[in-house]
Amino acid sequence: MKSTVEPLEGNKVKVSVEVDETEFDRDIDDAFKKIAHEVRLPGFRPGKAPRRVLEARLGLAPARQQALQDAIPRYLADAVKVHDVDVIAPPEVDITAGEEDGPVSFDATVEVRPQISVPGYGGLRVELPSITVDDAELDEAITSELRRAGELTDVERPVLTGDFVTLDIEAERDGEPVAGLNTDDWSYEVGRGWVAADFDERLGGALAGDTLTFTSTPSGTEEPAAFTVAVKKVQELVPAELSDDWVAENIGEFETADEWRAALRERMEGSKLGNARQMLLDRTATALAELVDEDPPEPLVNEELRHRAENLVNGLQAQGIALEQYLAMTGQDPSTLTEGLKAGAEQAVKVDLALRSVAESEDVEVTEDDLEAEYRRIGLRANQKPNQVRRAYERNDAVAGLRGEIRKSKALEWLLRNVEIVDEEGRPIDRDVLLPPEEHDHDEHDGHDHDGHDHDHDHSGHDHSGHGDDASHDHPHESTAEEAK
Repeated sequence: MKSTVEPLEGNKVKVSVEVDETEFDRDIDDAFKKIAHEVRLPGFRPGKAPRRVLEARLGLAPARQQALQDAIPRYLADAVKVHDVDVIAPPEVDITAGEEDGPVSFDATVEVRPQISVPGYGGLRVELPSITVDDAELDEAITSELRRAGELTDVERPVLTGDFVTLDIEAERDGEPVAGLNTDDWSYEVGRGWVAADFDERLGGALAGDTLTFTSTPSGTEEPAAFTVAVKKVQELVPAELSDDWVAENIGEFETADEWRAALRERMEGSKLGNARQMLLDRTATALAELVDEDPPEPLVNEELRHRAENLVNGLQAQGIALEQYLAMTGQDPSTLTEGLKAGAEQAVKVDLALRSVAESEDVEVTEDDLEAEYRRIGLRANQKPNQVRRAYERNDAVAGLRGEIRKSKALEWLLRNVEIVDEEGRPIDRDVLLPPEEHDHDEHDGHDHDGHDHDHDHSGHDHSGHGDDASHDHPHESTAEEAK
């Protein structure tokens, strides 16, 4: 077989393939074997009639057509592999010779993944929430804890926001009680805004023993109702007083207020650091996608959209939720849902193209050690030996796809080491704290979707992908040996 590749306009190439007559004759032999299972000839069991008998009875044309149908996809796949053509859509094939006799040749027009440039990727700026805890935040957390341990005390002054009031409520509409709004001895914290938009405002300034009458529209309804509200008790919450004795008695692991304060600060900073680390990947990918001016290719977007829709449906089914229920719960219709999924798919494709561009610009390479490490990682997840995983990928010509995914992951790691990272005030965040050096290793990014993908990757020659609403964050090459099969 001989093959050539010619660039065309619009992210397309023409793959031309020539197959000599001797080679194609073996495909005709295979076609006759297939036909032998489909026809019955006297004296021969199914599948056992030899070619010469079948050819004498049926002629050569049926086998030649079957051979063309079966062999051309295989020859095209071989040519695509030889020339490293990154096909993203089904080809258009034109047989130029050999339909009736002689050598076979054909042209295949295929759409390929575009190679884009991403100017400015080296100067990306990513904003994250601050990872430090200032005194005001710490004081607020301590006050909240002290309030939870506080006591309610009766007061004789007018109602203020934050007070707890005990109420009898009657609400009527056209002389009939409004469901859910008639109650006695209800304890309510003023300022919650639960009953009606102006309910808390009506309570403001009232004293214990007052009865209020007014008309207002209950929350969640459209028709007004007549309210009668008896204020039976007004109480304020008196927080516990911070002291070493209170800490020793109520926060068992600490003896002093200073110890608790220091530990609380450390815990809050750890939480903020964890959140920032989770956000760093997504925000870096989002910032990178914003640098892509080109429209993402429709075949890639459609494939990505299909994966996202499948993942959503499968996830809902695992929870016992029908798609119709989900739409009702989220207030969406099918078209709105599709629009949201498509927006995420378009961004994921942009990130995919941009990461490939960064990898090319920065000469990112994937070594055999990288591949072996990935085989080991996949093997652990799939409960298989690394050699089994490798053979599965090799048998299915999926190694190139895996290399591409690892290369994108390494490109993202380059970005994480080079983007400018600041907080909401524009102050630099220490990269060594946010992203320790050991976490730069290739295998340390498991559990995150570097491309914004939220589905398992299919190594069939296409790259796909959450997030957004992207719920689960899979590694971009989070696949198993089974998926390569």
